Amino acid sequence: MMSAKEKVQQSSRRSFLKLLLATTGALLITPFLKACQRFETPQLTDTPVKVNTPSATEQASLTPEPVENTSTPAQVRQSGLATIALVKTSDREAGVRQALELLGINPVQGKSVLLKPNFNSTDPAPASSHPLTIKTLMTALQGMGATQLTLADRSGMGHSRDVMQKLGIFDLASELGFDTLSFEDLVNESDWELINPPGSHWKNGFPFARPALDAGAVVQTCCLKPHRYGGHFTLSLKNTIGMVGKYRGSGGYNYMNELHNSAYQRLMIAETNLAYNPALILLDGVEAFIDQGPDIGTKVPGNLILAGTDRIAMDVFGLAALRLLGMTGEAARGSIFGQEQIARAVELKLGIGSADKIRIITMDDASQIYADQIMEVLVRDG
Repeated sequence: MMSAKEKVQQSSRRSFLKLLLATTGALLITPFLKACQRFETPQLTDTPVKVNTPSATEQASLTPEPVENTSTPAQVRQSGLATIALVKTSDREAGVRQALELLGINPVQGKSVLLKPNFNSTDPAPASSHPLTIKTLMTALQGMGATQLTLADRSGMGHSRDVMQKLGIFDLASELGFDTLSFEDLVNESDWELINPPGSHWKNGFPFARPALDAGAVVQTCCLKPHRYGGHFTLSLKNTIGMVGKYRGSGGYNYMNELHNSAYQRLMIAETNLAYNPALILLDGVEAFIDQGPDIGTKVPGNLILAGTDRIAMDVFGLAALRLLGMTGEAARGSIFGQEQIARAVELKLGIGSADKIRIITMDDASQIYADQIMEVLVRDG
């Protein structure tokens, strides 16, 4: 017999399903295209997944322990669906651990891991990743059996090492025992792989950091905010730009000047994501900017932690959350899937292509209600 809480969650899910079906038609289950490894053709998978929804008793006793499950990201996707774990919370530490546990995968066991934060500037979250989010995520990755952890980035405003110093990351690295890398310090041309996929809007391709390509797994954590310098929004797709070199080595052609002066900037952002496939994405939306961005803006409580593996799913859901929170600017208008970053990513088969392919999992009523509210925005504006 179902508990009262289970009945409420089931009723909420049924209500949302009716809305989704009325808006988008019957839910079609199709094989999901795995995100490509560099520019290889995605492989088809129809591996089913079993998700265990905690009972009321289990929820009450749930503690944020490191994930031990050894599933792969592909096993979280159910016949064309991208799974996102959602936790409504103002507590970053608990929220990160609960989201990872709820997602229920371990794509890093026995692997060297490169963690790509959003260290855009020395400004505090949500301008840059919160140190507590980094600490909690690093601790969880260690508990999941990663053999080596390196935090690496190239900041958009200032030098990455200065940003890391100001945010206390070097002290944290000493405390937890992980390595740090500033991509600006990669001054040899051999440290960068020039990637020029067919149909790219980059003039002659873009340099991608070789340590990210050589890592056993890339995990990234992004923030929840718009981008006033032409990106329109900066979530998981845009976070990839920190692994693209300003130069290919110590100088020469300035690839960031090309990006920011191009009418195709948002298409080019999506195209850089062809270089790699993230093993895990953690979005910290405990706080959000609803205007300007990426370094400044009107800050509001987002009370949101998301975990998933599909960049398109994470970005469209995050963008819907921003709209629910009252975002203004270019990304607040028009179709969410029509946003150029998203549309190009869908064209490149980097993830799901419609809202009805997103599957949200939660562990409590408050999170489920919040998920339904965000999804209603996505269905309405998709």
